[in-house]
Amino acid sequence: MNKSLIAMAALLALAGGPAVAREPSFVSPAQTQVLNILPSPPANSSEITKAELAELHAIEQTRTEAQSTQAIWDDQNEHIFIYANVLGEAFTAEKQPAVAAFGKRVRVDEGINAGPAKMGFNRIRPYNLDKTLKPICKTKTKDDSYPSGHATTGFLLALTLIDMVPEKRDALLARAEQYGHNRLICGVHYASDIPASRLVAYTVHAIMKQHPAYQSEMAAARTELRAALGLPAELPAPPAIPAWAKQAATDAPAAGEAAPVAK
Repeated sequence: MNKSLIAMAALLALAGGPAVAREPSFVSPAQTQVLNILPSPPANSSEITKAELAELHAIEQTRTEAQSTQAIWDDQNEHIFIYANVLGEAFTAEKQPAVAAFGKRVRVDEGINAGPAKMGFNRIRPYNLDKTLKPICKTKTKDDSYPSGHATTGFLLALTLIDMVPEKRDALLARAEQYGHNRLICGVHYASDIPASRLVAYTVHAIMKQHPAYQSEMAAARTELRAALGLPAELPAPPAIPAWAKQAATDAPAAGEAAPVAK
C-alpha cells in the first residue's frame, strides 16, 4: 500500500479513537513522520514472516522458566522503573518522584508517535496469523504488531536515563535490548518489530532532546536521580570524538554543495 494512503488511514483511525484527546509532551507525530522513515513490515506470506514464525516456535520450545517469568513481568510493567535492575534499589517511584513524573511524560510521546505506524501498517500479531503459537503474555485481536509499543518505550526510556546517568549507558542499552527481546519470549511480536521500535525511539529522542521543556524537566529529574545514586552532580565528560570522525565532518560538503567526484 502506498505510504500516503497508509498515513491517511492512520490519521482516520486516530480521529476515531481516544488517542485524539492526547497531546504530546515534547514531540508530535508531525515531527517524527514515522510512516515515512520505517520500512514496511514483511508481508504475511513472505519468507521472512515464515522464518519469524518458525523462530517464535523455537523460542517456545527453549524458553526457560526464568525467561518466561521476566518476560511476563516486563509485559505487565511499562515504565521508567523497569531499569531498577540496572540502577539499584534506590531507583523506585517512591524515592524518585521527579523521575517518575518525568518518565510518564516521556512515555506519552512513545504512544503518540508509534501509534500512527502501528495503525497505519496494520501488521497482524503472530499468534493471530499462526494459531498454533502459544503466547504467555497478554494478547489482543487488533492488528498493531509493528512496531512494538513496549520495545519503543524501553528504548526511549533507556535513552532518557542515559541523559541523566551516562555512566550506565551500556547496561541501560543492554536492558533495553532484553526488554525488546522479551516480546518474542512472550510470543506476541515478530523479530522485525523490534528494530522498527528502536528506530522510532531514537528518532523521538533525538527531537525530544532539543525541546526546552524536556531539557528543564530532565535536569530536575537528573539532579534527584544522581543524588539518590550517590553520583556527582556534574556529568562525566563525553567520549572524545576520534580524529578520523572530525576530519570526515570537515571534508563533508556544505549544504547545497555537490559531493566531490571520486577519481
